[in-house]
Amino acid sequence: MVKTWQESTVVYGTEDILTSLCNSVTRVLAVATQCDIHYSGMVQRITKTCLKPDIGCFVLFDGGFSGLVVLNFSAATAMELYESYMLNMGMPKSELASAHTSDEVSNIMGELMNQIVGDFTGKVRRELQTHITQNQPKMLVLNKQVVLSVDTQLDKPESRRVTFYTGKNNIFYLELAIDRTEFIKLHDFEVNEALNPDEVIAQVDADRNVVAPAPAPAPEITDNDELLKSLGM
Repeated sequence: MVKTWQESTVVYGTEDILTSLCNSVTRVLAVATQCDIHYSGMVQRITKTCLKPDIGCFVLFDGGFSGLVVLNFSAATAMELYESYMLNMGMPKSELASAHTSDEVSNIMGELMNQIVGDFTGKVRRELQTHITQNQPKMLVLNKQVVLSVDTQLDKPESRRVTFYTGKNNIFYLELAIDRTEFIKLHDFEVNEALNPDEVIAQVDADRNVVAPAPAPAPEITDNDELLKSLGM
């Protein structure tokens, strides 16, 4: 029996994109923190995306499709991930920040989100054969809820929320808002191998430790320069 075009075509929709994003979250955080990260098998349809206490982080992406990704952490969750990441990097516990309101905690959580979205955009490029770009993640310490909207015209916006769990059973939430879209596979193609998360994180740490080059010495002012300056030239 010969399959029709509709029966044999592979279609990737919103839930497939969401699953790919969730897998990026679990993969990057598991490698970076050495914690057991997993997410619920159920997803919520929501009508709006929000930043929520105690720490909220968001990033916009654009290109093949546009959208917004939000991660909301409780103070306990943020501190667990922060401490696990820093201890995994060899930092003594005595030198760690003691409160989720510390700038260091926000910086680390923003860095982790940057790695998550970078992993996700790489998979989009390989698996969906399209390209999206991201802005720099914004991390905010909050004491009240803030509603966010995508700064672009979405014809049929769709929003989803997924619950994540850490090794200590702390909870955080991922929210995704994108335009309703489907990717239809026209022909088979080879998917290049993904980057190893260990290599990505090691490269980020190496870049952070690179000493910035010394500024070039100011050019020596000669008598000729002084003369030109006095003439207004």
